[in-house]
Amino acid sequence: MLALRRGPRLVARLPSSSRPLSTASPRSAVKTGIYATAFVVSAGLFAVYYFDARSALHRYILTPVLRHALDAELGHKIAVKVLKSGLGPRDPCSDDSRLKSEFLGNQISNPIGLAAGFDKDGEAIDGLFNLGFSWVEIGSVTPKPQPGNPKPRVFRLLEDSGLINRYGFPSDGHTSVLARLRARIPTFRQTPGNAALRPESVLAVNLGKNKDSPTDSIDDFVAGVRNFGPYADVLVVNVSSPNTPGLRGLQNRDLLEKLLDGVTKARDNLPVSDLTSTRPRLLLKLSPDLDEAQIIDIADVIRNSKIDGVIVSNTTIQRPDSLVSSNKTELGGLSGAPVKPYSLKALRILRSHLPSSIPLIGCGGISSGADALEYAKAGASLVQVYTAFGYDGVGACRRIKDQLSEELEREGTTWTQVVKKAVDELSLKAEIKPSPKSHEKGENNISQLIADAEHLRAMLDTLDKKIETEQRLV
Repeated sequence: MLALRRGPRLVARLPSSSRPLSTASPRSAVKTGIYATAFVVSAGLFAVYYFDARSALHRYILTPVLRHALDAELGHKIAVKVLKSGLGPRDPCSDDSRLKSEFLGNQISNPIGLAAGFDKDGEAIDGLFNLGFSWVEIGSVTPKPQPGNPKPRVFRLLEDSGLINRYGFPSDGHTSVLARLRARIPTFRQTPGNAALRPESVLAVNLGKNKDSPTDSIDDFVAGVRNFGPYADVLVVNVSSPNTPGLRGLQNRDLLEKLLDGVTKARDNLPVSDLTSTRPRLLLKLSPDLDEAQIIDIADVIRNSKIDGVIVSNTTIQRPDSLVSSNKTELGGLSGAPVKPYSLKALRILRSHLPSSIPLIGCGGISSGADALEYAKAGASLVQVYTAFGYDGVGACRRIKDQLSEELEREGTTWTQVVKKAVDELSLKAEIKPSPKSHEKGENNISQLIADAEHLRAMLDTLDKKIETEQRLV
């Protein structure tokens, strides 16, 4: 009886136990849908935020985390790999028309470039252009692969906004870097017809020298011109790194004359590039540690060469008293804010000893629009950043451009106007030397004018007589 009584209850409870299953299923589906939608939207918003180089995420979170969690060289390598992957952020804005620049007859969208040393082997060229740089300079590239100096070889000076490196030209060598440059070229090319493969931009290759090459040899640079000439808009002859023994000695007059003669002849002997429809421009990169007499001497060599322009400057071996970082005693080249006074001084001296036809590019301690404008007012046609890019992250280029636009708007001018005014005022003025026979030429010109006048008067007299004769006949 007890079993019979319990039986119906058991049967009766079965439906009640199954009811929550049938009613909970739609709710679970709705919740799952909401969670999935929220995840997709959040992921999408994060992606938009991440891929915008201007976002605070990069400047205040990702970049500081990398800086504090990793040593300087490893953080540098990771940044290059991310930009190489195509998953790096981008500058989503068009450049202000006030920033339009001119360099050696070519229009450039803005005057902010990236100096050599960040992308040493040409791995992340397009990722760097995507950040808004108008000029990307890869290298230094040496003919043969070499590992560079022993590690550690990069040291942050956070308190000083500086960096000391003694890399010593670590390079994959010409063959590997050339392969990367060739791989960038699309099978079916259209405009713009430059090595940057985008309008109003410049791709430069910085040429270095192998550590085991003879000190006074120019062969490594000549080889660089021949190999990279067809694949670059600009080639930079780097004789100013302090981390390769004997390299700076090539800034001495006799060796520099030999070097510039060799590389310009190699360039002029190149066939016109199929990629750029021209030959590359050649620039010389100088040290900020030269004294005034040395700079004047170098300017004289440059004026008498076929070099197209100069970058001022590379890193310095000087250590200003203002440095407070514990890393200030490390050997190597110092870059960032502390090098700015040295670079500006060298640029001003050089500008005053070169004609306006030879443009200068300012490099050293540029981290703001005001810094860039200061270089322009000193006579630089373009500027390059390096250390500020490492410290401020992927949005550094856009921030500098925006600040520069504000500065130019405040002054009611444009970058081109500022540069033209400075270059016209500060450049070496051509001396007009009278020819030894100028006096004789002047006398000959006057005699010719008198003779022409007499001939014209004779013609008029003849015409008058003819008219008088015809009138008599009538």
